[in-house]
Amino acid sequence: MHTLHELDRNYSSDYFETIAFYKSLAEKYDIIQVKEFGKTDSGYPLHQVIIDVDKSFEPNPDAVRYFVNNGIHPGEPCGIDASQQWVRSLCDGTVSSTDLEGIQIILIPVYNIGGALNRGSYSRANQDGPKQYGFRGNAKNLDLNRDFIKCDSKNAQSFNQLFSKWRPQIFVDTHTSNGADYQYTMTLIPTQKDRLGGAQAELMQKDMLPYLYERMDQKGWEMTPYVYARNTPDDGIYGFLDLARYSSGYAATHGAISFMPETHMLKPYKDRVASTKAFLESMLAYIQEEQQKIKNAYDLHLQELLKKDQFDINWTVDMEAQDSVLFKGYEAKYKPSVITGQDRLYYDRNDPYEKSIPFWNTYKSTTSIKAPTAYIIPQAYDDVIKRLELNGVQVDRVQKDAMVTGSVYRIGDFKTQESAYEGHYLHYDIELKEKEMQKKIYAGDYIVKTHQAAKRYIIEVLEPHAPDSFFAWNFFDGILMQKEHFSSYVFEDLAVEILKNHPEVKTAFEKKKIEDSEFAQNARAQLNYIYEQSPHYEYTHMLYPVMRIFD
Repeated sequence: MHTLHELDRNYSSDYFETIAFYKSLAEKYDIIQVKEFGKTDSGYPLHQVIIDVDKSFEPNPDAVRYFVNNGIHPGEPCGIDASQQWVRSLCDGTVSSTDLEGIQIILIPVYNIGGALNRGSYSRANQDGPKQYGFRGNAKNLDLNRDFIKCDSKNAQSFNQLFSKWRPQIFVDTHTSNGADYQYTMTLIPTQKDRLGGAQAELMQKDMLPYLYERMDQKGWEMTPYVYARNTPDDGIYGFLDLARYSSGYAATHGAISFMPETHMLKPYKDRVASTKAFLESMLAYIQEEQQKIKNAYDLHLQELLKKDQFDINWTVDMEAQDSVLFKGYEAKYKPSVITGQDRLYYDRNDPYEKSIPFWNTYKSTTSIKAPTAYIIPQAYDDVIKRLELNGVQVDRVQKDAMVTGSVYRIGDFKTQESAYEGHYLHYDIELKEKEMQKKIYAGDYIVKTHQAAKRYIIEVLEPHAPDSFFAWNFFDGILMQKEHFSSYVFEDLAVEILKNHPEVKTAFEKKKIEDSEFAQNARAQLNYIYEQSPHYEYTHMLYPVMRIFD
């Protein structure tokens, strides 16, 4: 049995051919099943391919669960084709069944089905093959590798459920890279070590990555870290901060050690497929040899997570923690552009080099929070609750109305992107004021306790100043608009009474007039200042509605 791309090395299987291939394997071999799981925006179901020599085809808590995602960007189809070759080798005896004992492989053949159906030959303008391929946007023109938290697509909603069902220890999402030219066919993004942290990060850094680099070299596909360059690689490269919106960052939020192999767009398609297959094999070889290490690290991660009460939620690259990597590139040069007449960059393949370049792969925390015992979410925000439940979060209901004392945030300052980003106007640089207050909660409101396996996910989506929080993604924008105001000519007399009865407000008001000349010249701003200090000002304006409870 041949995959079509093996007959034509510059061909990539389309969606229907891919699903038919896996179904044909499942008909022939009893260690593989192909199952539908949930909907996608295209109208076609998401498929999961499960390889399990024990033939349970359901999550085994004693197994290492290895999850592979393909075709999130169908214009980068190396993984779609490489996985067909790889899975066939697992089924037909090329790989001994004893080598698969204690391992469950879960594979999505094509994640972005809508994009895969939108085939053409031009959308990846700089890419060397294949002849035809899919499109980056899905059926709603969303980039699914930005959708794992906001879940605007049915694809992401199904993926969240599937991932939560299997809770894999290892996750791989296959890609092809744009950018600089260099000698490697394969580059690698491991999930950011400082964000992952703990036992999982230690295993990845000290054990897995050295093994994978050595194994790939032995297979003839020497790797380098993903070339996330400052300008050209000569100036140095950064480790990629894969936030929870991205596949590997999302998986790491759930405790999986995660990788994005990124083949190079300028290398022949057959080589990109072959190197991707070699990476999938190398990862499996590591799992076969180190099952116990993987399970121990995952169990220790969960123990550490449940005990942990301080969480980093924002990071920035530490420029002082400079490392280096031996890099095989091509000299970056400049020559006059035929189009513009100005200097243009090019990489001279006749002038290769091998040298050490700077590598910044350490991130430091810029925001840390103390984890609450629980969050209380008003039942009005059912779109938030739905996403929590998709991720396996245990959610309880308030049984009767009550007055509860807890910690709340008031949104101070924040910025919003000026243009749409994947269907949203993302908030960032969010400043908060925290205070304790008494608040009425109602029967039917939701309680989310943090002492559960999804603790990291819960915190990253419910702490509003986290970069991929539900607040950042506009789920709570109703609080940002003031609903009631005042008429100046009526409020003038009331403002006099407020200042008379509240000398502390009057003192602060007079001080502000002295220190802020613009404020001193703005009558409406002065009245509004007094209004905001009074009981007339709506307390819900800029008040984040999720309450934090500390036991």
